[in-house]
Amino acid sequence: MNSKSLLRSTVLFVIAAGIAASPLQASAMTHQPPSEGKQFVKLDHPQPVREDTRTEAVEFFWYDCGHSQALEQPLQAWAEKHRSDVALRRVPAIWPGSPEEGVQRAHARLYYTLERLGLVERLQSSAFRSIHTEHADLTTETAVTDWAVRHGVDSQRFRAAYRSTAVRQSVDDAAAQFVRYGVNELPTVVVQGEYRTSPTKAGGVDAMPEVLDYLVQREQLQKH
Repeated sequence: MNSKSLLRSTVLFVIAAGIAASPLQASAMTHQPPSEGKQFVKLDHPQPVREDTRTEAVEFFWYDCGHSQALEQPLQAWAEKHRSDVALRRVPAIWPGSPEEGVQRAHARLYYTLERLGLVERLQSSAFRSIHTEHADLTTETAVTDWAVRHGVDSQRFRAAYRSTAVRQSVDDAAAQFVRYGVNELPTVVVQGEYRTSPTKAGGVDAMPEVLDYLVQREQLQKH
C-alpha cells in the first residue's frame, strides 16, 4: 500500500461503494423521505449540543479527503440557507491510532488556528485547494505559516495562534469527539447530537443537504 493510509483506503472504499449506488438512492429519495437506518442513523450515545436556540449541525471533515472537499461548497450553501435556524460547527477529523493521525492532527491545528483568527470562511476552501490541487504539505509550522502569509495573513498573528494552548486543546478535543460521535466515514454530519449522515448513507455527497434538511425539520418539529 502506498503512503496513503489504510484509513484513507478504507474510508474511500466505503464512500465509493455508496456513490456507485447513489443514482438509485437519490432517485428513490425524491419519492419518499429519508428514513432511519438508510439515509441516516441514530447515534448509540447522543451528544450534548452547544446551541440553545438553533439546531446544531456538526461536520467532521479532513482537508486531505476529496469527499470532504466536495461537500464544502454544498454545505456552505446549505448553512447559509439555514443561517437563522441552524448553527454549523466544524470538527477536523482525527482518527486516534490510525496511520494518518499525525497528518490529521497537523491539519486540525491549521483549522483551529484559522478558526481562532476568524479566517475559516475566507480560507477554508483555499486550504482544501492547496492540498488537493497544489499538493501542498501543510503539516509543519513553517509550511502553514508561509501558506498563510501568501494568503494575506500576518505571520506573527498566525504563529501566536498556531502555538496557543487553546488550539492545542481544541486538537485534542477533536480526537475525542471523533470517538464519541462514532464517526466511521468522511465527511460526516451530525444533527442535534443525535442523527448522523454521510455520503454512503445519503446516497452521495450531493444528496447530503437534502437529508440534512429532513433531519433539521424533524428536530424542529419535535421541539414544538
